[in-house]
Amino acid sequence: MTVSEYNEAITMYADRLYRFVLKSIKNTCTAEDIVQDCYEKLWKNVANVDGTKVKAYLFKTAYHTIIDHFRKNKRSAYLVETNAHEMGHENNYSDLGEILTEAIGRLSEIQRIVLLLRDYEGYSYSEIGNITGLNESQVKVYIYRARVFLKNYIGKPVNVI
Repeated sequence: MTVSEYNEAITMYADRLYRFVLKSIKNTCTAEDIVQDCYEKLWKNVANVDGTKVKAYLFKTAYHTIIDHFRKNKRSAYLVETNAHEMGHENNYSDLGEILTEAIGRLSEIQRIVLLLRDYEGYSYSEIGNITGLNESQVKVYIYRARVFLKNYIGKPVNVI
C-alpha cells in the first residue's frame, strides 16, 4: 500500500467507519478515538496491507477495537444501566428514530455490530463474516435474532405513531 492509497482510504472510508463506530459505541469522543486508532494501526501496517482490501482491514480493526472497548467497560456499563433502572424514569418517545436507536442499543454487542454492518453499511454476509471472524451462517442467525428482537421491541409502527 502506498501513501497515496492510504490518503485515499482516509477520504473514502473515514466517515463510514466513524458512523459504524458511533452507532456501536454511542459516544462521539470514543468513536473519534477508535477511528483514529484504526488509521494509526493501518499506518503502522501500511507495508503489509493490500490496497484493495483496506476497507475490510479498517472495519475489522474497528470491530475488534469496539469489542475491546466493551470488554474493558463492561462493569461500568452494567453499573450505569442499573442506576438508570433504579431511577424509574419512563421514556416517552414520539419519534420512531429515537425508538429504533433505543431498541438497537438494547441488542447484544455482536447482534448490534452485525446488524449495523448489514443494514447501515450494506456489507454482504460473507464480508461481515470476514470482518467479525464468524462464518456466514452465524452472521445470518445473529441478524435474524436482532431483527426479531427489534420487531418485538418496537411492535407495529402504527402503535408507535
